Amino acid sequence: MLAYILCFLLILIGFYAILVKKNTIKIILGILIIDYGVNLFLILVGYRKKGIAPVVFKDMDIAEFAAKAVDPMPQAMVLTSIVIGLSVTLLLVAVSIRLYEKYGTFDVDEMKRLKG
Repeated sequence: MLAYILCFLLILIGFYAILVKKNTIKIILGILIIDYGVNLFLILVGYRKKGIAPVVFKDMDIAEFAAKAVDPMPQAMVLTSIVIGLSVTLLLVAVSIRLYEKYGTFDVDEMKRLKG
């Protein structure tokens, strides 16, 4: 139960950083914290105490395997999320660097000239 509360707390901290902070780097960090919270939640959903790897061998009983094996779907989703999160983070950092080169600041309020 405590781990689920930690996931929710991480997601809330990330939303706080996105909504309140004005620095683009801090906003990116907030997005990353939300990503980590969601990944942790997905890992917890697929966790099973004393579970075995989801690999079926020839001599295994299928009923025993189904009772003891961990769910492989959350693991696959987390791996996919890590790859997508990394690419999105790199894109956000690149955009943030370009904004800094153009305006000389990471502060969103000072970039209001961007409105056009």
